[in-house]
Amino acid sequence: MAVTSKTWAKSERESLSDLFADVGPDAPTLCDGWTTRDLAAHLIVRESRPDAGLGIVIPAFSKWGKRVQDRAGAKPWDDLVATVRNGPPRFSPFSIPKADELLNTGEYFIHLEDVRRAVPDWQPRELPEKFRDSLWSMVSKRSSMLLRKVPTGVVLERTDVNPSARKIAKDGTPAVTISGPAAELLLFAFGRREHAVVEISGDPDAIRALNDSDLSV
Repeated sequence: MAVTSKTWAKSERESLSDLFADVGPDAPTLCDGWTTRDLAAHLIVRESRPDAGLGIVIPAFSKWGKRVQDRAGAKPWDDLVATVRNGPPRFSPFSIPKADELLNTGEYFIHLEDVRRAVPDWQPRELPEKFRDSLWSMVSKRSSMLLRKVPTGVVLERTDVNPSARKIAKDGTPAVTISGPAAELLLFAFGRREHAVVEISGDPDAIRALNDSDLSV
C-alpha cells in the first residue's frame, strides 16, 4: 500500500480501491454504522451527485442523500470499487485536478484509515515526508473549525519533524496540547480520537473537556 506522488489524492484513491477489493463489501469501518459498501457508496455520491451530497452537511437534505446513497450502494461490489477507482465523472468539480488534490487528499487518506484501523493489529503507515507535510498543512488550516466545539484552549504539536511544529488551534485557558505525527493529528481532529496515535497533556479539567467534546464534522 505504497504512497506515491502522482498526486496524493490519486495515490490514496488507488490504495483505498485496492483495499476495498481485498476486504469485500461487508468489512467494518470507523464510520459509525457503515460497512465498506456504505463507504464506497458515500464516496461515489459525494463526487457525482452534488444534490445528494448536501445531505452530508445540511440536515434537511439528509433523508434525500441517504436514499441516493442507498441506491448507489445496491450495485454489484465490483462495480462500486471500479467507480471509486476511476474517479469522479467528467462533469464533477472533483474532476478538476486542483480541486481533486485540495478536496480529496484528506478525504481519501481518512477513509483509507477508516478501513485499515477498523480491524485488530493495524499499524500506522510509513508516509513520505512531503505527504506528511501536506497533511500538516491541512490540519493546521482546518483545526480551528474542526475543534470549534472544544470548550478550552487547544494546541497541536507535530512530532514527526525536528524541531517539532506547533499550531494554536483554539485560544483559551486552560489548554491542552495534542502531540503526534501530522497524520495522527488530522485523524484526531476529524473525530477518530480513539484510533489516532497521539498524546494529550495539560490541565486535567481541560483534558476532560476535550474528551467529552463532540468532534464530529
